[in-house]
Amino acid sequence: MNIPFLDNWRKRHDGTREAGLAAAVEADPEGVAELLAECELLRVRVGERGLELDDSPASLAALDQLPPRWRDDPEELPWIGNDAGLYLGTVLVRNVDGAHWHIWPSGQPVVRLASGREIDVVEAGLDWAMTGSPELSQVYSESAEG
Repeated sequence: MNIPFLDNWRKRHDGTREAGLAAAVEADPEGVAELLAECELLRVRVGERGLELDDSPASLAALDQLPPRWRDDPEELPWIGNDAGLYLGTVLVRNVDGAHWHIWPSGQPVVRLASGREIDVVEAGLDWAMTGSPELSQVYSESAEG
């Protein structure tokens, strides 16, 4: 994937990751949103089980219903959790008015709602992947309400 804004930023800032993502969000929020929406490992794994992720709230409920076979692979588990969180964030950004990606100083992508509340979607995704709780659809519903 060609992401010119990241290349340009890295040239100017020696590739510092944390500030790079934050600067990239400011320079090209749609491009970063597209990048964060890839969630390739999650999409491949659930696709193998017949589920296509269409960035809708209903897909989060379907994802919640899958047997958590990823827990059998301790190396893949955190990657699935990270992707699940980014997918949750993608669904929020694409379906909740005023929701957008924001980058904390640590480099962590979060979703900021119109109210100013920030959802640490990666943490929610990791919790979901490891324990099944909270369900992704529940986090979405609670976030979409407020």
